[in-house]
Amino acid sequence: MSSTNRWLKPEVYPLFAAVGVVVGICAMQLVRNITTNPEVRVTKENMAAGILDNFEEGEKYAEYGLRKFVPKRPPQIMPSVNNFFSDPN
Repeated sequence: MSSTNRWLKPEVYPLFAAVGVVVGICAMQLVRNITTNPEVRVTKENMAAGILDNFEEGEKYAEYGLRKFVPKRPPQIMPSVNNFFSDPN
């Protein structure tokens, strides 16, 4: 049995899809950080600038599209579960 036949079974397709999605998310975040993060400097001219106090650019980076879409929601994935275990009654 060759390795291709061993790994390319229909049962393995969801695993490949999940790993593909995770790699895509990681690549998207890497590109976002390299291109728009005000603290990351790739070119020599930008590295020579030192520390910049550019608060507008930092605010623009922190308030990305998803945060603008849901501005009133707490930054938690499961707020009801977090409140159940953290808030004393």
